[in-house]
Amino acid sequence: MYIHFSKVVFTKIIFIVLFVLGHLFNNPTDSGAVDLTQSNVDMTLASNELVFLNFYAEWCRFSNILMPIFDEAADKVKQEFPDAGKVVMGKVDCDKETDISSRFHITKYPTLKIIRNGQPAKREYRGQRSVEAFVEFIKKQLEDPIKEFQSLSELSNLESNKRIIIGYFDRKDQPEYSIFRRVATNLKEDCQFHVGFGEASRQMHPPGHPIIVFRPDKDRSNDLDVTYNGSMTNFDEMHIWISEMCVPLVREITFENAEELTEEGLPFLILFHAPDDKDSIKRYTDIVMNDLITEKQSINFLTADGKRFAHPLHHLGKSEQDLPLIAIDSFRHMYLFPNYKDIEVPGKLKQFIKDLYSGKLHREFHYGPEETNNIPETTPPESTFRKLAPSKNRYTLLKDEL
Repeated sequence: MYIHFSKVVFTKIIFIVLFVLGHLFNNPTDSGAVDLTQSNVDMTLASNELVFLNFYAEWCRFSNILMPIFDEAADKVKQEFPDAGKVVMGKVDCDKETDISSRFHITKYPTLKIIRNGQPAKREYRGQRSVEAFVEFIKKQLEDPIKEFQSLSELSNLESNKRIIIGYFDRKDQPEYSIFRRVATNLKEDCQFHVGFGEASRQMHPPGHPIIVFRPDKDRSNDLDVTYNGSMTNFDEMHIWISEMCVPLVREITFENAEELTEEGLPFLILFHAPDDKDSIKRYTDIVMNDLITEKQSINFLTADGKRFAHPLHHLGKSEQDLPLIAIDSFRHMYLFPNYKDIEVPGKLKQFIKDLYSGKLHREFHYGPEETNNIPETTPPESTFRKLAPSKNRYTLLKDEL
């Protein structure tokens, strides 16, 4: 038994040695981006502050053009940031690693995604695809996401087009601040983060008990700061709270962010309004906050300048004179909320959303109200926001899922 066991162990050792030697022979300089597979992807994502991923297919022309550029950038990034756990540029062969491809919802090649502290960023990389651009992008991503203030008076003059999170801590080396910084790294595109240490923030929190607050928008300047009451050492709990504070439930869609919003994959419930109509935006936001918050996992709540987005209105048979109005864009068709004033009827707008998912909106547009069957078949207006999805000029599309 002993001899047999030793042979087995010896055979395994020989196999491992040959495997390592073979790997070194095939990749003697360990250059280029790291190949990620099912066996190493989780460890790589969990053990690095930033992972920049290139999802590719060998048969894809755009993937083949990008690969040497991405590999060269990876070598430069290794030289720039040699410390373990800081940053990795990785690549995934989506034909071989189908589970990873499915996990990250890859539908086009090559797709470049950012993973911060193990969590995918909402936005894909859309910058220039050059070595210099990739390296500069990584440098920018690794900049400290938090601005330090030296006195409380500085907080009264903050100017930002982003929402604001403020941390009051005793010192920079306490564990709670490490968690706060990781969260800030993940959400720096959505919020502006500020922090004070020691004397700069002493009067704002008890010694040894750091505090994090959210500062409301300028147009709600009379509101008090909102204090985080969760665990200061639980990354997930803190991340969820700050994310909810930083990312508004109702967002404005523009030509600049439409592509990113379509990638979130949720249909749009859109308020089209006149450029100077603030009242309808406020009322729509209040209704969403009070009555539709349970639907936030199934639909994106948006507002749109009806003058800038005149084309979707035209598809709906409407014009600027008909504003404000509400519609759903499912990425296949657009459906008009019949009477804008009905948003004041409790449950009416929520039922409109439910009718989308039950198929009722589609059926009724084809055949008329369900209680009648003598309406001739028609076709709903086509989605116009679908056309603002990622350009096909930079990708090979795997499939059309919109």
